[in-house]
Amino acid sequence: MRALIVEDDNNLREQLATELRNAGFIVDLAPDGAEGLHIALEYPIDIAVVDLGLPKLNGIELVQEVRKKGKDYPILILTARDRWQQKVEGLEVGADDYLVKPYHFEELIARLKGLLRRTNRWTQSELECGAITLNNSEQRVFLHGEEVTLTAFEYRVLEHLILNAGKVISKTQLTESLYAEDSDRDSNVIEVFIR
Repeated sequence: MRALIVEDDNNLREQLATELRNAGFIVDLAPDGAEGLHIALEYPIDIAVVDLGLPKLNGIELVQEVRKKGKDYPILILTARDRWQQKVEGLEVGADDYLVKPYHFEELIARLKGLLRRTNRWTQSELECGAITLNNSEQRVFLHGEEVTLTAFEYRVLEHLILNAGKVISKTQLTESLYAEDSDRDSNVIEVFIR
């Protein structure tokens, strides 16, 4: 599953990214609303976590634009604003859930998985493709019933390919899907895993 995090606090954004990756998500990051909107509209996002107090385009405006463009994936607002009026506003513009800071990462992950289950985006605990079985909940891979040890990155590559089975995926598309930020991208790494 591919998650977008739009958060202007660098430390929190990186913490969120780490927690979501550990939970099995492929993560895209944006430090402001304008970049977040670009990613939200141009990339195959499955779920988004959006702060309200963003520079360039605030969280409410971002959610409105995403919904206006017909994107229907779940959006969770994550913010320090805890007045009930702000919660209602966020939900009325199209957010699916609202979590107030401070929070526990376990609660955030549980809410995201719950949103994905309700939208049928995370319905299977196991993915199968031919003789390969991926166990999403435990991040384990089996080939012909025998467990295969993979790194987290290898698991993400395999998961992406299985989720897109039957489709032609370019090296560029795979690279963009697996790497969160341009500065981290090294498409040559993909060639090591796929021959």
